[in-house]
This record gives sequence, C-alpha cells and structure tokens, in this order.
Amino acid sequence: MIDISKIIQGKNLTELEVRIVQYIITNIDTVLQEGVRKIAKENFTSPATVIRLSKKLGYAGFVDMYYQLLPLVKKADLPQSGVIEDLLEISEKDLLNHNSVKDVQTFIHNVLNLRQSYIFIYATGFSAIAAEYLYKKLLVLGRKTIFASGTDSIGVFENNLEDIGALVVISKSGETQLIIDKLHAAKEHHIFTVSFTKETENRIAGLSDINFKIIDHNKLDDRNMLSNSFFPGLMLMFEFIVKYYVETLITKNNRNE
Repeated sequence: MIDISKIIQGKNLTELEVRIVQYIITNIDTVLQEGVRKIAKENFTSPATVIRLSKKLGYAGFVDMYYQLLPLVKKADLPQSGVIEDLLEISEKDLLNHNSVKDVQTFIHNVLNLRQSYIFIYATGFSAIAAEYLYKKLLVLGRKTIFASGTDSIGVFENNLEDIGALVVISKSGETQLIIDKLHAAKEHHIFTVSFTKETENRIAGLSDINFKIIDHNKLDDRNMLSNSFFPGLMLMFEFIVKYYVETLITKNNRNE
C-alpha cells in the first residue's frame, strides 16, 4: 500500500478528499482515461469536488495533478538485467544520470578541502544511519566533522554556526522540515550547503547549493517499508565522491614529484 502522507501533509483535507487522493493513486494507470466525472461517481461526490481537491493540493487542475503524481507513483523503468526488482546493480552511469562530475568537483572543493572549518552533517530517521557512515568516512579522511540527527538538541547546530564551513544533509523525501529549517539558517550565515535526496523536485534540493539526486524507485514509501535502491545508491554515491577525491589527490601528487 502506497503511503500518501507526504502528498496530503499540511493540506487540511477532508476524509472524502483523502479518499479521492487514495483512489487516484491506486488507479493511476486508468484515472486519466476515466476523467473527473468517473472519479467523482466512484467516490460518491461531484466533479467540482475533484477539481477543488486538485487546486487545494497546489495543482492547476486535475490533469496537472495527474502528471505531477504520475512519476511519484510509477516506478522508474528498469533495465531487463535479470536482477531482483528494486534491488538494482548500480553503475557509475546510474550515479551520474541525474548528477554531474562538476557537482562532485564542487563538493570536493567546498567540503572535502575544508581545513579549519567544520563539516556539519545532519539527517533524521533512516537517513541518519547513512549520515553517520559519511561522518565516520570523513573522520578517517582527517576532516573536522560534526554529526547530528533529529534526536540531538538544536543547539548542536546553532552553537557552532560560526565554525561551520559546510552543511551536508540527507533526506530521502527532500521535504524534512527540520532539515529545511537548518538550510535556511545556513543560508543566513553564508554556509555552503549540500543535500542528498531522491531525484524528483523537492524543497530541500531547491534550497541547497548542490543537490545530489539518488534514484528512488518507491518515491512515496517515506516510512521505508518496501525494498528500495535509494540507500544503497546513496552509499555508493558517497564512495564515488571519495574515490574521485582520492584519485585527484594521487594525480596531483604525481604531478608534483
């Protein structure tokens, strides 16, 4: 069952409107052909209610709502490689499908090359597990790093603002409010910001100086109940960046010899 909580969050929908959203999500393959009248009939309401719902959710109309919801509901087309569905082999090409080498280079320049300032890493929920891995990876590389999650006091971040050179955040949904608040604070203090989110448009990506997009084949599964390739892809993106960084250092040292 698809979790629609992120779609309806903060929209103050009625029970009927929530039921209509669930109906549209469940029947995403046929609702465009059904049209507003059929959807209304199946939910014992009027076509005007469906139209008002689409605008209440922030869309221009029903058709706009459909095409905005479609990529969230439909899983990305998968290559016929014989691997288990949603547990994909992830190649360098996959990692760079929505990202660029230039972004990796900018991350290295503005984050990994920091010497005196701290790198502050923040995430909540399952993302905090991956964030802690990145934190330890950066410590091994000799970087001054602070890691905090949703269970830590907000003071951990606010009390160190003057010493932070870069803020790195992770959010599968890209809509975590605690992270959005920290990004706003970082902007006010001119701190370089980096985010790792799913590949579709989201607020956290828009607020970040750099956004690394990780393919998420279950975009509405914010509770992480289903198997997915987001977190494996996230970890491999970390390793890809570190690999590029180390190879850059080796090349630089060889030139200086």
